Amino acid sequence: MTRVDPTSPPPAARRRFQAVVAVLSALAVALPAVVLGAPSATADDLSNRRAAAEQRAEQADQRAADLSEAIEELSGELAAALSRLAEVEAQLPAAQARLDAAVAAAQAAQREAEILAARLQAARDEESAITEQIAVDDAREQEIRSAIGQMAREAYKGGRDVSGMSVMLDAESSQDFVEKYGLVSTALRTQTQVLDELTALAAKNKNAQARQAAVRQKVDELKVAADAKLEEARQAQAEAEVAKAEVERLVAEQEQRRADIESRRSEAQAQVAANDAERAQVGRELAAIVEQQRVQREQEEAARRAAAAAAAAAGQTGGQTGGQTGGGSSGGSAQPGGARPGALFANPTAHNPMVVTSEYGNRLHPVLGYWRLHAGIDLRDRCGEPVYAGRAGTVQWARHRSGYGGQVMIDHGWVNGASLMSSYNHMSTFTVGSGAQVGAGQLIGYAGNTGTSAACHLHFEVYINGSTVNPRSYLGL
Repeated sequence: MTRVDPTSPPPAARRRFQAVVAVLSALAVALPAVVLGAPSATADDLSNRRAAAEQRAEQADQRAADLSEAIEELSGELAAALSRLAEVEAQLPAAQARLDAAVAAAQAAQREAEILAARLQAARDEESAITEQIAVDDAREQEIRSAIGQMAREAYKGGRDVSGMSVMLDAESSQDFVEKYGLVSTALRTQTQVLDELTALAAKNKNAQARQAAVRQKVDELKVAADAKLEEARQAQAEAEVAKAEVERLVAEQEQRRADIESRRSEAQAQVAANDAERAQVGRELAAIVEQQRVQREQEEAARRAAAAAAAAAGQTGGQTGGQTGGGSSGGSAQPGGARPGALFANPTAHNPMVVTSEYGNRLHPVLGYWRLHAGIDLRDRCGEPVYAGRAGTVQWARHRSGYGGQVMIDHGWVNGASLMSSYNHMSTFTVGSGAQVGAGQLIGYAGNTGTSAACHLHFEVYINGSTVNPRSYLGL
């Protein structure tokens, strides 16, 4: 039967350990340097990594916001693809951070496993050296014992007394005595030296065996620690593989979504063109209304001047009268009820204070690649929450208009010498109709997700002389 060293790891365990170290090394080579980072991270390095991760997360959030805003220009499967792309790109920084942490943990476990393996090997080498020395000393001890035994046997066979007295009595002459006594003394010294060496070897062997026992205990402890670190390294490797797979999956989906969106460029152009056509139609209708108001104001002003002239000719000084236009809404710059100081409009949403989710201004279209105007401001209003008139006026229309979805357009007349109107978009239902007179803060319908909209909200627009302006200051924001 083959004897097995109890301190030596089983071949299967050694193979597993070597395999895991090899895989960890391969993982360190295979993963991109930007993912892995430095093998030994300092505090500054970790701080830099956190800052980089936070920056990636902020960029992803901004990208997701831009994509979500751009969805308002689109609809159908294209909008769904953009929405999913926004979700994927928002998830990527967190997935990358998990991968960074998993790889760092795997690398740390690998380094510790290698250190433990080196210490274990050193302890085994020390044990082997002690075992070899014990074997050498054992052989020497056996050799000495054999020599002593041989000497005893020879003395016994000869039946001779090798003491000083027997040498003196057996000597034939003084010269013979000196020679024999010298030989006996030499033999006795040699015997004493051999016995001393035998005693020293026994003590040395005893100490070596004690050291051997201590080293074997150390080997056992290191083996337990190495096995535990091996399992930790294996788990860290598995976690890194899972995290890497998730990042790769997200990147693959990101590429697939981008390709899908790119393939729908013509669809995006058609949808944007339809929205532009609808906006142009709204602009023409508002321009016609503004022109009618202008003509009406001029007629009223001419009539006022004629009446004043007639009164003056008749010697009368009657009071002057001022006309209101724009569907009979209140003019001037009086504040509507509930408006902030300096604002022309009250809060049109169910949320106080108002929450802006998307600003007025130009934005880069994610599919078509050119800048387009987001002509209003998006305010938080969840599905089915009320929408209120921001200012008193006359409802020009309340109907569905292509990308605007459910739209209510209110004419507020002439304010500070200019035509003022506002529109409320993506509404689900209306509580007012064309021609209705409304006051500031009056319910006009409910928020929805109609038209080209990514989620329920209120898209609020302000028109001065038929052209959109940034609503922020008019809302007191």
